[in-house]
Amino acid sequence: MAYSYVVTAHKPTAVNACVTGNFTSPDDLNLIIARNTRMEIYVVTPEGLRPVKEIGIYGRIAVMELFRPPGEAKDVMFLLTARYNAMILECQQDGENLEMITRAHGNVQDRIGRPSDTGIIGIIDPQCRVIGLRLYDGLFKVIPLDRENKELKAFNIRLEELQVIDVQFLHGCQTPTIILVHQDPHGRHVKTYEISLRDKEFQRGPWKQDNVETEACMVIADPFGGALIIGQESITYHKGENYLAVAPPLMKQSTITCYGKVDSNGSRYLLGDMAGRLFMLLLEQEEKMDGRITVKDLKVELLGVTTLAECITYLDNGVVYVGSRLGDSQLVKLNVDADESGSYVQVMEIFTNLGPIVDMCVVDLERQGQGQLVTCSGAYKEGTLRIIRNGIGIHEHASVDLSGIKGIWPLRVGTTEYDNMLVLSFVGQTRVLMLTGEEVEETELAGFDGDKQAFYCGNVCHGQIVQVTSASIRLVSSTTQFLLAEWKPSSGKNISVVNCNTCQAVCATGSDVFYVEIYEGELRQMGKTTLDFEVACLDITPLKEGSDQADICSAGLWTEISVRVMKLPDFSMMHRELLGGEIIPRSVLTTTFEGIQYLLCALGDGSLFYFNLNSITGYLTDRKKVTLGTQPTVLRTFRSLSTTNIFACSDRPTVIYSSNHKLVFSNVNLKEVNYMCPLNSEGYPDSLALANDSTMTIGTIDEIQKLHIRTVPLGESPRRIAYQESSQTFGVISMRMDIQDSNGTTPARPSASTQALNTSSSSSTKLLSGTSSSMSEHLYGDEVEVHSLLVLDQHTFEVVHAHQLMTNEFATSLISARLGEDSNVYYIVGTALVHPEESEPKQGRILLFHYSDGKLSQVAEKEIKGAAYTLVEFNGKLLASINSTVRLFEWTSDKELRLECSQFNNVIALYLKTKGDFILVGDLMRSISLLLYKQTEGCIEEIAKDFNPNWMAAVEILDDDTFLGAENSFNLFTCQKDSAATTDEERQRLQDVGLFHLGEFVNVFKHGSLVMQHPGETSTPTQGSVLFGTVNGAIGLLTQVPQDFYNFLLEIQNKLSKVIKSVGKIENSFWRSGHTERKTEPCVGFIDGDLIESYLDLSRDKMQEVVMGLQIDDSSGMKREATVDDLVKMIEELTRIH
Repeated sequence: MAYSYVVTAHKPTAVNACVTGNFTSPDDLNLIIARNTRMEIYVVTPEGLRPVKEIGIYGRIAVMELFRPPGEAKDVMFLLTARYNAMILECQQDGENLEMITRAHGNVQDRIGRPSDTGIIGIIDPQCRVIGLRLYDGLFKVIPLDRENKELKAFNIRLEELQVIDVQFLHGCQTPTIILVHQDPHGRHVKTYEISLRDKEFQRGPWKQDNVETEACMVIADPFGGALIIGQESITYHKGENYLAVAPPLMKQSTITCYGKVDSNGSRYLLGDMAGRLFMLLLEQEEKMDGRITVKDLKVELLGVTTLAECITYLDNGVVYVGSRLGDSQLVKLNVDADESGSYVQVMEIFTNLGPIVDMCVVDLERQGQGQLVTCSGAYKEGTLRIIRNGIGIHEHASVDLSGIKGIWPLRVGTTEYDNMLVLSFVGQTRVLMLTGEEVEETELAGFDGDKQAFYCGNVCHGQIVQVTSASIRLVSSTTQFLLAEWKPSSGKNISVVNCNTCQAVCATGSDVFYVEIYEGELRQMGKTTLDFEVACLDITPLKEGSDQADICSAGLWTEISVRVMKLPDFSMMHRELLGGEIIPRSVLTTTFEGIQYLLCALGDGSLFYFNLNSITGYLTDRKKVTLGTQPTVLRTFRSLSTTNIFACSDRPTVIYSSNHKLVFSNVNLKEVNYMCPLNSEGYPDSLALANDSTMTIGTIDEIQKLHIRTVPLGESPRRIAYQESSQTFGVISMRMDIQDSNGTTPARPSASTQALNTSSSSSTKLLSGTSSSMSEHLYGDEVEVHSLLVLDQHTFEVVHAHQLMTNEFATSLISARLGEDSNVYYIVGTALVHPEESEPKQGRILLFHYSDGKLSQVAEKEIKGAAYTLVEFNGKLLASINSTVRLFEWTSDKELRLECSQFNNVIALYLKTKGDFILVGDLMRSISLLLYKQTEGCIEEIAKDFNPNWMAAVEILDDDTFLGAENSFNLFTCQKDSAATTDEERQRLQDVGLFHLGEFVNVFKHGSLVMQHPGETSTPTQGSVLFGTVNGAIGLLTQVPQDFYNFLLEIQNKLSKVIKSVGKIENSFWRSGHTERKTEPCVGFIDGDLIESYLDLSRDKMQEVVMGLQIDDSSGMKREATVDDLVKMIEELTRIH
């Protein structure tokens, strides 16, 4: 059996829906965003959006609406998932805690019914009497809203209009009344119906309108009982007899996809179209003599361009949230006056969205053994490449070449506002750099001893500065810069280790430790002790919030290899912790994260111990160990965005921070850092100064988060990506839209392929001679897809070359490979010639390009009969799936592709993966099959296949016998080949061994990992790592686990699903069960890693509840009861795989 553990490494980021209202409390204005299976709640504040809660839903959110039941102070939410779980949720605030209360829930699925092509539509009556749902063709489902009802009960009403395009409730009607746009053979029409709750039937509505615009696609109900119908070319307003139309020419260029209401009286609406343009629709109203308000005119105005909008929500004060599925979401401000380019839209904030991830590759550009993911994300004008790394980015602002730095500290001399000096210490000298603006120059401080190496420098109380050298502690005035006092150890020995805060210092000479307090103009020795062993490192960081004084001193000792916690001022011992091993502690640090005190101790081999510290008793508990690098590590604290973090300097620099009361270790994108200090100067605010062997760098740190994402905008849709190490480039296939005009086509906007440093194009070759002239018959103003191969530099991500393909030639695949005996590495592109009248492409090409010295040259081309959906390098040959066949080509010495053999028997072979001589094929609708290439006979034959009718989305080979597939109903499945079976029939069948509902549409699987593998640290037996990218911008990870570990995790999973009450009362087992339109089967062979990891966010008593009755193996092979700490340690290790 194959057992898999699936976990999300990056949550979905594409926005499906957003609503605004008073949800968390009557006074809060909330913005609520749905991202596939997650719901995020924000409070709108004058400073911007403040996140308050994020909730995982066991389902894909299909409908999310707020409504306010009569007589209530705040809004409640109606939510419907794609698997028809409906719920009404209320938010209850308990101090800081927000609880989601499920007021009512139920499943509204029908046993039979054809799900509508236009998807699920959910609407709520303005007076909150009923909820209407259009789930299936020909049926309208009604949920009456009774206060007391705990279970949502629904009834169906037959709808004679089968093809409903959109539906809404009208305002101001005595009985709930719907308005719908539907299509029949004659065109599109508008109808209204009243819902009779007593008869559970439709009554004739107040009015109808036949033959509206043939492309009418959206209905907006206005608060005065009328409705706006939005089409491709026109917007019309209907209310009984009252009828208005407006057809702005600007509208025709694109389709309007979403709207947002601006005023509560419905006089202004924002409209967004597929080109990212934002319009304002204005309804001019007039009041009649009898007090009725009628609409007398419609006006449409273009405001500007935003991201490609999926949903638009007007918040407050001219600020609008634009949620996007195909690009980054934005918070924009609408200005009263246009800027110089004529736009009224100003972008205030951008929210990164990786979706849709169409393709990706895993590369290790920095050769550090850490993978980076480069994804093809976004579409159309929002097309981008995203470089995703585990860890934190540091942006370099300045650097100085200085070798041999032994320590750096910031100083404020004669000022209190900004740091204006940096002290650098070297063997045998101390140097001071003055910072003025962005300039750096060397200077002197009179009271400093410049001929000795400084061990510590810093500002201390009473406007003084301290410098500690091997000889003494020197106290210097910050204003006059003269020496005020000097303290030397009584033993006359040299100081070897020191640590200071703003009013205290501790220093050691060998095994003697002295405690000195700093006063105005004097240094007083307040305590002394002699320890059994020499001191290696000291720390006196104040632990109490707001206090400058430390009452605990911690020390790391030689020989004994231990950490001691001692009470000041008399150094009485509170705790001794032996670390074991022979490597000495090099740096010790106490700190407070999220109200919890920790002691961290780094050793000379790059490993780090960390403990919980009781600041009253000095006891250390919860000992844990991680490996950060291989060199001695120095720990320093710094503040970023008002939280304290720790920087661990070593050959693999790491930032340590706390998230959800757990310590998180994030690598930093620098090769090595020996020393660092925080720096906040006028020219470099909120920065860090970092020193390695040869240089000192000043830089700022990114927002501290698990994944660091860098964006390379392309302005067109990227489709495939390949990495070529030999030329240090990436190849990307991209598609842009050109507009047909009288003399050919012109690009719709500047983008990557039109702005490359070099360009070339394929001329229309002999391929076209035989076909009819229907090729180029694009009408004036049509959008034409143009496909190109882009070559990007791997360091700068600049487009160095763009090669444009022929008209109507679509690029379908791309790889970088060496073939046969040829030493060159080629970019190989597979294409298809697409004609609208053909059901599938009849012709295509395979093109080989060579990139060297900044030039891309075409080396060979091979005509093929169909579309080359996938190309794979296979034992030095080229394997291609072309329409329904899998073909193997040989690269001859004449630089030509020669067909060696083919395999038929697929509907459309979309995906190929290979391992050794085995080939895995993913078919359009016939699941997966396994082929074997027989070298001696030179043929490919099918040896086994899965007989389930799965429509495949991506495939991967996990190991020699196990295969992974993702299909279009959002499930993952694994199959195994049964080589030991006795009959041929059993051998030819791939056994189903795993099924799991992921709830995400996977586009691509790739072997690889985002984290560095440190050998020997983990005790969790996971094997292999496959990353996947989804349409909603989620990145997930799948790894194999052995059977006994699977069974143990399964037990935890079952206990967790009982303890954690899901929103809307949906069972985890229901959510994860494999589900297609035909059947639902329980989840097997997969562990839901997201559920397992949620254990770490539980309260301690809930953790205890899960652990009850769990048995684990101790190292001797005996079973014992598991404790909470056992489980926390194990699951924390599992979280480190992503």
